[in-house]
Amino acid sequence: MQKFREIISHYSSRTLPKAIRIVEMGPRDGLQSEKKILPSDIKVEFINRLSECGYKNIEVTSFVSPKWVPQMGDNLEVFQRIYKKPGVTYSALTPNVKGYESAKSVGVPEVAIFASASEGFSQKNINCSIEESIQRFRSIMHSAYIDKIRVRGYISCVFGCPYDGEISPEAVRSVALKLKEIGCYEISLGDTIGIGTPTKTKALIESVLYDLAPSEVAVHFHNTFDRALENIFTALEMGITTVDSSIASLGGCPYADGATGNVSTEDVAFLCQELGIETGLDINALCRTANWMSKISGIPNRSVYQIHE
Repeated sequence: MQKFREIISHYSSRTLPKAIRIVEMGPRDGLQSEKKILPSDIKVEFINRLSECGYKNIEVTSFVSPKWVPQMGDNLEVFQRIYKKPGVTYSALTPNVKGYESAKSVGVPEVAIFASASEGFSQKNINCSIEESIQRFRSIMHSAYIDKIRVRGYISCVFGCPYDGEISPEAVRSVALKLKEIGCYEISLGDTIGIGTPTKTKALIESVLYDLAPSEVAVHFHNTFDRALENIFTALEMGITTVDSSIASLGGCPYADGATGNVSTEDVAFLCQELGIETGLDINALCRTANWMSKISGIPNRSVYQIHE
């Protein structure tokens, strides 16, 4: 709890938003790199439990080849079987046109596309250059416009890459602008290997906000070096009000060895509560769901804030 006290002390006197939106990444980004394939029944119940925690946005799965991400091989079944609670948007990652068409076939109302600020990571992750990836996404954007499906954009490796090293804010800004221009309603900035700091976060967001409004930007931090919460609150101080997180700090990245879990939803929600920032989330329900998921799956719960039942 010392970490919480330090951050609360540092930020409590600063200007922060009254409310933020948390996008839950656990079912997709949280599980995709787990080597043990979980039964579809567990995934469906996991998402149904999350639906009762107060979220407005849950990313459910990825419509990608099971050859590359085996954990997501049951994407169609999972999306069809989950209970769609009114008022909650259930989205999915669709890295190509085939994935988009599969998502559309089961009624996914919002999809995400995934670009990188690193050429090396782009080649490793989706087998093409950054510019080629943007061109591929145009076909998805055209179809989504006709189908009235909203598209969110992700940018990975916004601070650094295991293949190319440090990434400049200007490189991220360039990709963010391209994603906005092709029609993404929001761009999520992903610290894939978790090397961000508050100073780097400030420089990055200042650069991106030359072209995008704060309402068009989200942040997505991995907690590799225990700096994710500090980075999030630096972003909030700069006007960003959308945060990606993962219950129980699930996740990593199948293409970035050593990248530990996403920042914990429970930790973000607890800190927001202490700072008077509304999230709409029921922290006790979050913790119960995290405990259930950890127990039934065998995946450790890495959240700092936990309740023991």
